[in-house]
Amino acid sequence: MALLSKKDTKLITDPFADNNPITIQVLGICSALAITAELKASIVMAVSVLFVLGVGNVVISLMRNIIPSKIRIIVQLVVVAALVIIVDQVLKAFAYELSKTLSVFVGLIITNCIIMGRFEAFALGNGPWRAFLDGIGNAAGYGIILIIVGFFRELLGSGTLLGFPVLGNPIPGELTGLYALGYENNGFMLLSPMALIVIGIIIWIQRSRNKDLIED
Repeated sequence: MALLSKKDTKLITDPFADNNPITIQVLGICSALAITAELKASIVMAVSVLFVLGVGNVVISLMRNIIPSKIRIIVQLVVVAALVIIVDQVLKAFAYELSKTLSVFVGLIITNCIIMGRFEAFALGNGPWRAFLDGIGNAAGYGIILIIVGFFRELLGSGTLLGFPVLGNPIPGELTGLYALGYENNGFMLLSPMALIVIGIIIWIQRSRNKDLIED
């Protein structure tokens, strides 16, 4: 018997394309604007959401039959807040400088509409295994967009990836690589509106490949 059925596999694969949280559901846009100027921050946020949503979905699923409907939102907030605190403390312990950069935005994971939406729409109505798959699928779909946007914004805006120069040395008098050929970093890529433009290009590519995603 296969570990993953066809339906289970779709829980993981659909959020990467046909049901992506950012490009299709248009959720989680705020973090895509705020923290994608650096690839490292994008990766850390993606991993953080992967942990919170994967574990959170399982916890909510395990408690789904004992949560009174009138307080389910409060219970969901308590669960996600506890997981976010764990993420925040781990970042402070092992990546303090990055934790200061992401401090506000890690806290805002608590109110991330992707997480609360999956708790409400899926974890409350399904078993722990399927809830886990749904959580990591949607978190991975969200994270891949952050990483793509962060990759291009840092590369074109700073000429670096993960803080390492990849296009050459931009210091006047010591120009190497593309800079020696006249290339200059595009400072606009480091501004939040450019994240929207990059996401817009991804949406355009996605819909050009799959016409079914184009709304009438």
